[in-house]
This record gives sequence, structure tokens and C-alpha cells, in this order.
Amino acid sequence: MDTEGSPRVFMRPNEASHAVIGCAMRVHSAIGAGVLESAANLCMLHEMRDAGLHIEDQPTITLACGRVRIPGAYRVDFIVEKCLIVEIKAVQKLLPVHRAQLLTYLRITGLKLARAQRVCPCARAARLLCE
Repeated sequence: MDTEGSPRVFMRPNEASHAVIGCAMRVHSAIGAGVLESAANLCMLHEMRDAGLHIEDQPTITLACGRVRIPGAYRVDFIVEKCLIVEIKAVQKLLPVHRAQLLTYLRITGLKLARAQRVCPCARAARLLCE
């Protein structure tokens, strides 16, 4: 609930993605390239919260394998506005394995949009839409 007692309205996936891009650009301007992924994660967390985004930090995802449920099988960096998965990657280049990781997260969570946000050497990202 917000300060006036009405329920919070969450952004749509594209709006959340746009807001995350702005946060990533501000973080990149502040800390530059070549930082550790863990440090970039902390900076992004603070920047996204300062921007007023609803953030789930390091949420775990349960994997269902037949009749077996495995709680905490996966841990994502962030779920933003309950609609966008954000993974921070301190890599030179996004690889097919990063795409596969995001697609797995989308499939398991039922969410429709994910970002792999690069923090090294420049703030470029990949955007995936699952329809």
C-alpha cells in the first residue's frame, strides 16, 4: 500500500525495463566499468530503490521436476515491479548460456520479460521477451 492507503500499482514489463536501463546508466556513470558483479549488484539495488522501483533482491525460485519440488533451486539477482527479471553480468560479452539462464528463469516463473545487464566494460544489455 502507498502512503494514502490505496494498493500500489506496479509498472508493466516494458516500463520497468526502461526504468532499469536508466538506473544502469546512472550506476555506470557513478562507478565506471570493470567492477565486481557483487559490487554492481549492490549499486543497482540502491539505485533501483532510490528510483522508487519495487525490488525483490536475490529471490529464490522453486523448481518442479515431476512430482518433486526443489525450493531454492535457483536464485535470480532481482525481480523488478513483480514483472521483470534482472541479472547483472560482469562479462565482456553476453553468451548463449546467459540467454539460456534467462529463458529458464522466465519459463519457471511464468514472467514474460528478463534483462541481462552487463556492467563490464560498458552498460549494454540483452532483452528477452517470452510470449
